[in-house]
Amino acid sequence: MQLRYNYRAYPDATQRRALAQAFGCARVVWNDCLRDRKEAHAAGLPYVKSAALSRLRITQAKRTAERAWLADVSAVVLQQSLRDLDAAYKNFFDSLKGRRQGRKVGPPRYKSKKDTRQSIRLNTNAFSLMDDGTVYVAKVGNLKVKWSRRLPAAPTSLTVTKDSSGRYFLSFVVDTEPDILPGVESDAGIDLGLSAFAVLSDGSRIDSPRFLRRAEKKLKRLQRELSRKARGSKNRAKARIKVARQHAKVADRRRDFHHKASTQIIRDNQAVYVEDLAVSALGRTRLAKSVHDAGWSAFVGMLEYKAARHGRTFAKVDRAFPSSQVCSACGFRDGPKPLHVREWTCSACGTVHDRDHNAARNVLFEGRRIVAAGRVETPNACGAPVRRAHVPAQRVEAGSPRKGQTTQAGIPLDQGARQSTALHPPPGAGLSES
Repeated sequence: MQLRYNYRAYPDATQRRALAQAFGCARVVWNDCLRDRKEAHAAGLPYVKSAALSRLRITQAKRTAERAWLADVSAVVLQQSLRDLDAAYKNFFDSLKGRRQGRKVGPPRYKSKKDTRQSIRLNTNAFSLMDDGTVYVAKVGNLKVKWSRRLPAAPTSLTVTKDSSGRYFLSFVVDTEPDILPGVESDAGIDLGLSAFAVLSDGSRIDSPRFLRRAEKKLKRLQRELSRKARGSKNRAKARIKVARQHAKVADRRRDFHHKASTQIIRDNQAVYVEDLAVSALGRTRLAKSVHDAGWSAFVGMLEYKAARHGRTFAKVDRAFPSSQVCSACGFRDGPKPLHVREWTCSACGTVHDRDHNAARNVLFEGRRIVAAGRVETPNACGAPVRRAHVPAQRVEAGSPRKGQTTQAGIPLDQGARQSTALHPPPGAGLSES
């Protein structure tokens, strides 16, 4: 199973310039190769192969006066940029032919130096973990890293990212074995909502933190200051970073809340069932801000991959299932109800229902039925998955066979590292699942 571990990095001024040059060179290679393929397609020529693009836009381009600065960065960065373009085209073609599930994927687009997120990818030939707790990146130097936990194994690839607020992160992909938790007897159906973030079938509720709503007052002030600054001025750039930092804090708090809640649910239940909500459609209604503030999709995604990692059963109930209309006591369908109705009485058996708790119980019953019908991946009698479970890390990550021992697992103990099962960083460092 592949997992991703993110850590906050603190490059100095020289290293920031080197990373900015690497971001720019990777972007230029992407744009040059994309332009060649677009022009070949417009001219009716065959699809340009990666080998030809690598010779033309990387190897030969370094020998020209216009692109001589490509030699100032690691060749791995340039080659991985071309691989990323190949992966983007593959996703696009698979989506067109129906071989890729989910929403339709558009064709690759040009990158801009004004994009809020800049990144480069490296394989094990271009980075290594040092004994002093730093991470060596080829032609950048030893980056100071805030270790929030040890790596469980030697990483196979590294992604260096700069976000819109100017923070730098190192994202490692590692191959690990599933961490199977001891079996428990309980299972849970979950009803996601806005008044309460989640209501479980046992009656417990998780209140909605509403991080964006709580930060709106400060965000309005910062955005008002940004709108008053002259376009293109340095003061406007400073104001933009302040707004981006505030949004990053909101996102970090929401992600941290999702990790803690999802980890607790997975630990306490052997099986978890949740309704498959149409979040993209709800995001176009008058409740859009509250829906995006809740972050249901990210939360459900965490439940799914953590269930696969820890040997739990996970299933999604179809969004057409009338969980709010059916009485969980007698099974009578009492019809649709507007959102302001939070409590109702079954006309068949007279049971008084809390809307959310009743829906969670119905999701639990439907989830059990789906599992019994064999429509989801469930552990067999020996505790091993019947089929290979989905993994959370991207399969298109850079990677190569390790040569020698240039990359080691973990970090020195004197750096204050602690073991954790988390996958994302907390605000300013790493986000913990627990």
